[in-house]
Amino acid sequence: MNAIMTNFDIESAEAHGTRKWEGLSEIDQAIRENRLTEYRIKKAWADPWSRTLSIVVVGILALFAGFVIYWDLLRG
Repeated sequence: MNAIMTNFDIESAEAHGTRKWEGLSEIDQAIRENRLTEYRIKKAWADPWSRTLSIVVVGILALFAGFVIYWDLLRG
């Protein structure tokens, strides 16, 4: 058995190892980030303080949107 790698074997291994699949790596990163986002949302919703804060913020945004619609469309 010959355990010595020739220069050709080293260059061949480097050529195969450095091939980048940029499109697939972007998809993989997006999947990872989505999973992290989903985990963070579930974790935040499980916390009572965070859930209350989320409901209050969404309520304030809904009230603001209602005010803008009333002021611009119905009153204007």
